[in-house]
Amino acid sequence: MKCYVTGRPTCVGFTLVETLAVIALLALMAVLAMPSFAAWHARDQVDARAKALLSTLAYARSEVLRRGTRVTVCRVDAARSCLAAGQPCADGVADWGCGWAVFAERGGKLSLLRAQTPLAAVSISGVQTDLSFTPPAGQLIGSFRSFEIAPRSPSSAMQRNPWRRCIRIAAGGRARISDGACGAAS
Repeated sequence: MKCYVTGRPTCVGFTLVETLAVIALLALMAVLAMPSFAAWHARDQVDARAKALLSTLAYARSEVLRRGTRVTVCRVDAARSCLAAGQPCADGVADWGCGWAVFAERGGKLSLLRAQTPLAAVSISGVQTDLSFTPPAGQLIGSFRSFEIAPRSPSSAMQRNPWRRCIRIAAGGRARISDGACGAAS
């Protein structure tokens, strides 16, 4: 800032060089911070999707206990109907990233209880079949199941364990989340 002292001090403002130097420093800081922001955003999406799936599984188990009827969690398409094992959804994704829904069985028919929208930035691999929780205690039909949640990113740095979450479901129907990969191909 230039100040002139002639009788009374007056300040005119910043010079063009000072303004350009500040703008250049701000631009440099933004460029350096961008990869960190992208990694934070990807990790945040993975955490959010893992918590959404975990809460859906807990909800399905609690509905079995409350209703006393079988409850199914399955991958769904845009029309909210269950997809067959390995069948891709509209955008070609064949994992749980398409979204999922919770259905209760009533008189041989399935009624929708809750649905989760798709999120293209996150991949959820693991069980390709429906998950059925049965009364009276909400057990899961089948054996232990697991899901691996990771960013759907071409970056090899984001494919390592810090960006992955694992959800394991015991035969009793209780689900747990942990950091890192879990080999969810079961």
